[in-house]
Amino acid sequence: MVPALSPSRASDFMQCPLLYRFRVVDKLPEPATPAMARGTLVHAVLERLFDLPAPERTRASAGDLLPTEWTRMVADRPELAELVGDSDPAQTQTWFDEALRLLERWFTLEDPTRLEPAERELYVETEIDGLTLRGYIDRLDVAPDGRMRIVDYKTGRAPSEFFEARALFQMKFYALVLWRLRDRVPTRLQLVYLGNGEVVAYEPAESDLLAVERKLKALWTAIEHAATTGDFRPRPSRLCDWCQHRPLCPAWGGTPPPLPEGAALRAVDPRESGRPEVAVD
Repeated sequence: MVPALSPSRASDFMQCPLLYRFRVVDKLPEPATPAMARGTLVHAVLERLFDLPAPERTRASAGDLLPTEWTRMVADRPELAELVGDSDPAQTQTWFDEALRLLERWFTLEDPTRLEPAERELYVETEIDGLTLRGYIDRLDVAPDGRMRIVDYKTGRAPSEFFEARALFQMKFYALVLWRLRDRVPTRLQLVYLGNGEVVAYEPAESDLLAVERKLKALWTAIEHAATTGDFRPRPSRLCDWCQHRPLCPAWGGTPPPLPEGAALRAVDPRESGRPEVAVD
């Protein structure tokens, strides 16, 4: 058993312990949506764009990568073709046009011809007092003097203050892992929102990351308690409106499925890398 947390699973438990149970213990399916698939496609194009020589990292090149990356995604998961209406050329074109608009908006925020990322889709993992922290960083920029900038692409709009803390927690999680791995606090955390062209930046201090570390330890204690007792209580909030499992939630009149065999082990050993196959941030 390897106790482990990714930013997404930590956020799930903080948002709603029952959501954590549905995803980690029950492993209930969550069908992908066209927006999720589009988000994954945009992320893939932004990763592949940096394979090109700097002068070739243009809007046109990004547009050319869209069908290539989509073909690769559909080859891995054929059901995605039906998801975006490949049988209807007009519907498919509308979907691609929206992905292209997100990419074009990124070019107004950053200039890829002047960027040379040190890492893309970087898997990071470290252990703190027996708890493994792991996840994927969209992009890591490293200056000649060693300063680090963590960049995360979000294909939605910049959130309100109510939701912004969740996104910053994810970035601080990554910063904590990098600090432990490289013995240096990242200089800048940067969230790039392609939905409305906004960049949110934060400069973490060592005290910030120590606070996150304490929070994660306390969170893990709570997860272990829930795993031992089987008590994953719902925590209703405005986020319930977007939850695919709401029909099963007792807070909304539903009934969760019986806890599966080995539920306690599943709860504390999710065995997931932190990067969903199809997702949008």
